Amino acid sequence: MGRLRRISISLGVAAITATASLAALDWADRNYPPPLEEARAVSTEILDRDGQLLRAFATKEGLWRLETTVDDVDPALIRMLIAYEDKRYADHHGVDLMALGRAAWQLAANGRIVSGASTLSMQVARLIEPRRERSLTAKLIQIARAIQLERRLSKTEILNLYLTHAPYGGNLEGVRAASLAWFGKEPKRLSTAEAALLVALPQLPEKRRPDRYRHNAHEARKRVLERAREAEVVDKTEVELALNASLPSMRRQLPALAPHLAEAARRKAPEISTHQTTILRPVQETLEKVALEAGRKLDPKVSLALLMADATTGEIVAEVGAADYFDASRSGWIDMTRAERSPGSALKPFIYGLAFEQGLVAQETIVEDRPADFFGYRPKNFDMQYQGDVSIRQALQLSLNVPAVRLLDAVGPSRLMVRLRRGGVTLKLPPNEAPGLAIALGGAGITLKDLVQLYAGLANREQPVRLGDGIRDKAELVDEESLFEPAAAWTVADVLGDVLPPSGSPPAGIAYKTGTSYGYRDAWSVGYDGRYVLGVWIGRPDNAAVPGISGYQTAAPILFEAFAKSGLAGTPLPRAPTGANRIAASDLPQSLRRFSLESNGLVAVSARERPPRIVYPLEGSVLERGKGADGEALPVVMKMQAGRAPFRWLVDGKPMRESTRRRTGEWHPEGIGQSTLTVIDAEGRAASVNVFVRN
Repeated sequence: MGRLRRISISLGVAAITATASLAALDWADRNYPPPLEEARAVSTEILDRDGQLLRAFATKEGLWRLETTVDDVDPALIRMLIAYEDKRYADHHGVDLMALGRAAWQLAANGRIVSGASTLSMQVARLIEPRRERSLTAKLIQIARAIQLERRLSKTEILNLYLTHAPYGGNLEGVRAASLAWFGKEPKRLSTAEAALLVALPQLPEKRRPDRYRHNAHEARKRVLERAREAEVVDKTEVELALNASLPSMRRQLPALAPHLAEAARRKAPEISTHQTTILRPVQETLEKVALEAGRKLDPKVSLALLMADATTGEIVAEVGAADYFDASRSGWIDMTRAERSPGSALKPFIYGLAFEQGLVAQETIVEDRPADFFGYRPKNFDMQYQGDVSIRQALQLSLNVPAVRLLDAVGPSRLMVRLRRGGVTLKLPPNEAPGLAIALGGAGITLKDLVQLYAGLANREQPVRLGDGIRDKAELVDEESLFEPAAAWTVADVLGDVLPPSGSPPAGIAYKTGTSYGYRDAWSVGYDGRYVLGVWIGRPDNAAVPGISGYQTAAPILFEAFAKSGLAGTPLPRAPTGANRIAASDLPQSLRRFSLESNGLVAVSARERPPRIVYPLEGSVLERGKGADGEALPVVMKMQAGRAPFRWLVDGKPMRESTRRRTGEWHPEGIGQSTLTVIDAEGRAASVNVFVRN
């Protein structure tokens, strides 16, 4: 009995000791956890719309540490890594006891370390909690940390930490950063030779750098390949080819695209490590190259900016804020896509759009280009010459100043401002100044982004969208109404689409307009096709004059080059909507053949004070009821001019709908035969025409 009692006591003591030890270990594990939060500190990444890296920012320690997961790398690399570093990785719980025993036996037998026993888990423990000393105590702590990691993380999560933190020399950490630096590509698809090199480098990252120690890198890669062949994770033929593959000879710079947008994204949400943008990386790369090459041909203090957007979605697909971000002489760090500058003549299409919409003019309406005085404001043309009588089409294409001011005087500067606000843009006026006629020639401030926003409203005539900031993915609708009625937007595009490209520039199928601000401070060019809008600005960031620059000669060639090289050109401009067409001068009604305002001396009287007139359909017109592709009868478009809004349309004395401020309308005839169309303005003045409808 005494012996059994002693055995029972011994077993009890052992059980208590074991329980106490486990409790102590559990307490230590909970109170001294591995530094996983610190391990999650990675470089901030700015990605394009498809997830491609645009730019990365180093960590606060100055490291390029890009977060990397198993899904981000070639599967062959994972197979080689496990075969070379830890072939029983899937079976142990942080420590490979067989490898540890072998290493201890070899150390005792040879008096030196012959082979290591560090598992991938132990290496991760060392990477996330580095220690300078290499002692038995440090190794024991590493083992304990590895066990802690295995208790908290899955095998895949531990691999992710290794792939993110493995050292590759200098300030490179992780497989993604290494792959971008040595091969110039993401590690998703690697050759066998590339994958083997990335497995070999972390053991001695400085002494195996292929750009400095090619022999060491070659031998290390060879050992990895031979181990992979023995483990049968790589085919023998692939190994032979990889052994003879060349090594990279230089370390590349990590991508640094869209620097201004990248900085803005980081400021917008500094707590986020990954920012998705709407940028398309291939387009961004191309436009940055175009800007860099164009900048070399300009004065050293002159910069330029480009912005390209999808008018159908509002997404910014490329944004170049300066000719060279790192060029101090050009103040390259200033984002000139967001700087307010004078647009010169770049706003003229919107004046003409209002005039077309209000029925004041048609493309072939004659307008005077002669010296004029508008309450003391005497605009002059850019070349100080005058063309005399010109068509509205010619006036816009030649960017004549006096006709544009005449039209703005007719439609009203305040009305133009309201219409631009509908398009999502508010012009910057001088302090305490009301909108004036000088807006027609650039007498207001606007950014390149806002100018592209307005032209997007012309390109997407159905429902304009507000351009995002390049970081937000979802576009916003600008307004329930389009910037202009479709017919007016088409007419503007039809005119601008026939402007000749600059000498030497290939036709691009775009409608475009240029502008040069007063004193040669800014040169602009904005163009669009059926989907994309591209804007170009050239000038000095300090707003000093740049003698000799102009929108047509300086900015437009860059516009055409960038559009052609972007890879996005080719969407044709939309077809004419119902009621929009070119009308020859001889076929215009008498009221549209010449644009002239009644005048009293030098003071022009607003066209809105004249009584309303119906300019389409004409008196006595015979109208055919056309049908659309779906078989539905197409409406008859009605146009009027002059008068004072709001207006009410009537058919045979019956109101068609609620009053409207628009000078166009649509009528759906209920049958065939004669009808009388009438419009009444706010003053009670009326105009009527008789028409006949037939099938």
